Amino acid sequence: MRPHIPPTARPRLRALAAVAVASTLLAVSACGGDSGGNSGGSADGKITLRFTWWGGDTRTKMTQQAIEAYQKDHPNVTIKGEFGEWSGYWDKLATTVAANDAPDIIQMDEKYLREYADRGALLDLKKAEGLDTGKFEEDTLKAGEFDGGLYGLNAGINSFAIVANPAIFKAAGVAMPDDTTWTWDDYTRIAAELSTKLAGKGWGTGAPGTNEAALNLWARQHGESLWTQDGKLGVSAGQVTAFYQQVLKLRDAKAIPSAEFVSQDMNAALDQSAMATGKLAMSWMWSNQLNAMSKAAGKELKLLRVPSVEGKADANGSYYKGSMFWSISSRSKHEKEAAEFVNFLANNTTAGNILLAERGVPPNTEIRSAITPKLQPADAASAKFIQDIGKELGDPSPAPPVGGGQVEKIIQRYTTEVLFGRQTPDKAAQGFIDEVNGELK
Repeated sequence: MRPHIPPTARPRLRALAAVAVASTLLAVSACGGDSGGNSGGSADGKITLRFTWWGGDTRTKMTQQAIEAYQKDHPNVTIKGEFGEWSGYWDKLATTVAANDAPDIIQMDEKYLREYADRGALLDLKKAEGLDTGKFEEDTLKAGEFDGGLYGLNAGINSFAIVANPAIFKAAGVAMPDDTTWTWDDYTRIAAELSTKLAGKGWGTGAPGTNEAALNLWARQHGESLWTQDGKLGVSAGQVTAFYQQVLKLRDAKAIPSAEFVSQDMNAALDQSAMATGKLAMSWMWSNQLNAMSKAAGKELKLLRVPSVEGKADANGSYYKGSMFWSISSRSKHEKEAAEFVNFLANNTTAGNILLAERGVPPNTEIRSAITPKLQPADAASAKFIQDIGKELGDPSPAPPVGGGQVEKIIQRYTTEVLFGRQTPDKAAQGFIDEVNGELK
């Protein structure tokens, strides 16, 4: 199952080159150049802020409503929305940054946060005037922090999870698991039983390893992490090998679909995915995708904690991840006003009631409480799941280093090689390690 964020590999190399150019521009201008042309102002005090985001029609409609609400109370501010689909977002952003024409407010993804911040393209939000984080859930700020600065403000909380279709469990005559105590062995056994009882009409679970999140949780369960705080690969070849051995256990137990099916499904559109079309009883996904997946499936789906080695929920490696972030261009002419608008998005009840949980469960606990009664059932279930697991979680996983955005494409390729039997787990693990390290800058 694909995560909430689609694959990011395709634009990364182009983005990297463009941001490197932007770094040069920033360095030159810091020595006395022009202050940039990415926002407008006039003698009468009216200013224009540019705000960019990716997403579908629902997100765009909600975001435009929030902009209108803000402008109503701030008549001197015009906020110009610039939005598009994920596929072209990063190319456009890289181009504008390289041309010293970056938007003032940027919806940022974890996979690129460090790349842009390390090149001086993002403002340290700890220095932003008018930005309040006092009501944020404990530890949720850490997702956007590194090197002593805060470069992305968490726009929504999610956590990697198992999504289950209770209707398929019922049809197969298999009891739903106790997700507070289940182990990887339990998960494999239950998924295999589901596949057997579905008798060719479906499978127990989708394969872990179709993105990097499951590997990261596996690593965290074993005292490692996909990334380190200082921007290096933190998982060992031994743990990647063990992870792939677990994937093969699932394959050999017929708990997951065929290698060919998995390789096709890992890049399927959400509404065409095996989970949405009722071919899987369980899969892996980010918690804030529950509403969209439930709509696509036409069924009430349920989030489950991921299994652990020890059968303990507080040892399954889970953490609060920022579904996306609010960042501010370091080149904005109107840093204060940009920060005030970000503060509105993050902390204002009016904005909360408009945006709801479309970008994930609000990290501001007061906003979360205010909007919860208004959420659609699946979003309310996602919010409850986030609340329920709060005391079980570890520290946030470090942001990917420069070059880390390639890891999803890399792990997908090696997972496919292992499932088809073209590479052994140890060979695939070493190939994964070598290739990821080759991407890091």
